[in-house]
Amino acid sequence: MRKISGANILVTGGAGFIGSNLIEALLSQKNRVCCMDNFSTGKRENIEAFLVHPEFTLMEGDIRNGQDCRKAVAGMDFVLHEAALGSVPRSINDPVTTTEVNITGFVNMLIAARDAGIRRFVYAASSSTYGDHPALPKQEDIIGKPLSPYAITKYVNELYADVFARLFGMQTIGLRYFNVFGKRQDPDGDYAAVIPRFIKALIHHQAPVIHGDGTQSRDFTYIENVVAINQLALLVDHPEALNTVYNVAVGENTTLNQLYEHLLHHLSVLVPDIKQLKPVNGPPRTGDVKHSLASIDKARKLLGYQPAYNLDQGLAEAIPWYYEHLK
Repeated sequence: MRKISGANILVTGGAGFIGSNLIEALLSQKNRVCCMDNFSTGKRENIEAFLVHPEFTLMEGDIRNGQDCRKAVAGMDFVLHEAALGSVPRSINDPVTTTEVNITGFVNMLIAARDAGIRRFVYAASSSTYGDHPALPKQEDIIGKPLSPYAITKYVNELYADVFARLFGMQTIGLRYFNVFGKRQDPDGDYAAVIPRFIKALIHHQAPVIHGDGTQSRDFTYIENVVAINQLALLVDHPEALNTVYNVAVGENTTLNQLYEHLLHHLSVLVPDIKQLKPVNGPPRTGDVKHSLASIDKARKLLGYQPAYNLDQGLAEAIPWYYEHLK
């Protein structure tokens, strides 16, 4: 798979889970990388190892501040825009802040990138955009009504990116992430993703809570697949592949009950006495979709994307990191 090298790249939200993994890969490939983060959800320890790298720059800034955005893009070739307030429940509890960050901040970054002549603007979109449309697998051009304020903000990002491309000749690509997991993913707090939350509970011999009956399904996507497709999005050069959105997934769905069995299989090697633990079923979460499964045909065809890791392969890579950092 193609990898970018020798470029100046801004990663917004670079101290977050996905952003820090992108930075690690980009630095290893001899790029100059600037990380912009306000550390509202990102963590300094995620980028601590990069601070001594001669090609790494940290800029503390907020995408809600237009001046910060203009400063961050100066001298950059590309933008990987990962900064956002994630989480469906968080957006339901505080739709105002989610909107300020995810929409106003996004527009600020688009304007800054446009004015700086950035070559390409690749941004984190979301599978939540599919909303209540029941069809599986999810195809990029068929969506339903959003089920949460978060989903609305991520869809609005796509609309703004499309308009800026049409009006100002910008090159934009949106990547609809499906349930990403891997190293540096935060297991704590009310809005933790399901995989690190389950793993942390099991490591501490606690029964994880499944919201609902566990038959809901997701297309779990290992972080290395995400790193790979971001680079493909920066490198692709034919017009048909630009100014559009792509699913970032594996193309396989797994129920939460099945996920629990996968985790037991891998973790019981490290923590043998958890085999008898059974999950606890809690009430379903408001705003969650029941099933999620991506078609990755478009990304395969136009970007040359081929996920290197399925769920089981990704867990085999990730669980030693989770175990070391969560025990």
